[in-house]
Amino acid sequence: MSVWYNLNSKRAGLRMRIRTFAAAAVTCALLVTALAAQKKKKEVTQTLQLPADLPNATSGETRHLEFHVTPLSDRGLLSQQVRDALRALFRDIGKDQVLHLRAFVAGSGDLRRVRDLVSDTFTDRKQPLPALSLVQAGGLPLEGAQVVMEAVSVDKKEVNPQGLVFLPAPVFASPNPLDPAAPLAAKSLDALQANLAAAGGASGDVLRVTCFLSTLDQVDATRQAVAAAFPRAAADLIQTQRAPVRALGACEAVARLTRATARPLEFVPAQGEPKAALISAPRVVFSGTQASFGYQEADSRLAFERLAKSLDAAGAKPADIALTQYYSLADPITAQIRRLAPALFGAPASSILLFEGLPSMDAGFAVDVVAVRTRP
Repeated sequence: MSVWYNLNSKRAGLRMRIRTFAAAAVTCALLVTALAAQKKKKEVTQTLQLPADLPNATSGETRHLEFHVTPLSDRGLLSQQVRDALRALFRDIGKDQVLHLRAFVAGSGDLRRVRDLVSDTFTDRKQPLPALSLVQAGGLPLEGAQVVMEAVSVDKKEVNPQGLVFLPAPVFASPNPLDPAAPLAAKSLDALQANLAAAGGASGDVLRVTCFLSTLDQVDATRQAVAAAFPRAAADLIQTQRAPVRALGACEAVARLTRATARPLEFVPAQGEPKAALISAPRVVFSGTQASFGYQEADSRLAFERLAKSLDAAGAKPADIALTQYYSLADPITAQIRRLAPALFGAPASSILLFEGLPSMDAGFAVDVVAVRTRP
């Protein structure tokens, strides 16, 4: 009897210890689960935000617009140089709104990175996003420089009381690509001065000059010629292609309008190919580059249609275009533009030049425009 009792007591004690151990195990499991759930609640899921899309077109008050060229830098790679260029721009303009940027990128960096950096920078600064024209050039006049930006900003003061004059680039070319570009640029600058005079402007009225060159050899001569012709203008010098098909010198400009006009948009001359577009309209529209994706006429028409939609959203229409600028990648594409554009956009002031590349590998050309805004 004593043995049986002792055996039952041991079994009872064992069952009690098993129950205690099981309860402790369950308690630990519940505690671990609770702690894991609490930790999960505290964890914040981090996701990378996609850069905000830049607008296809923007508009601003004509009398308040200023024009800038960012300084060249040879420090770092493309991303750092883009940030440096934007910092320099903001130092120059303060908190003024930027309506439009035109970025020329040299080197092998990904052009699309420029778009993302522009979007991120303006978003971080809580500033309205600008329209962006983005083109790959053949070179810039500083070894190691990979980007230069031209900007249009809105000043708080009225700086263009009569309006603006946009002058497309008179193109001077030679079939031999090895010919120097400086003499051709000099001819273009002379023609530009004549066109400005015909529009009623003077050299001191010019705000920005951009010279497109086939080579940067003798670039100092062109820089000095620009400074002598237009001493108050911000100057930008671009080599259009690394291996140009012909020698080239072509300089475009924007200037203050110094006389009253009868209409919001006038061309000089009134008949024939415009050499200058005079804008006295209260507001101006700037589009970013619209690219053709493909090389057929149908692809080009789609690009023009997308541009027309962008203008419509910004309060303008094709008939309101003052200046078109085409960035073509091949002569056959240029010929196609010349065939199609007049039927779609009429005959505004325009320039067509060959460039090294565009953000899309499938693009045949890109186009941006300046137009007067005719609707709210």
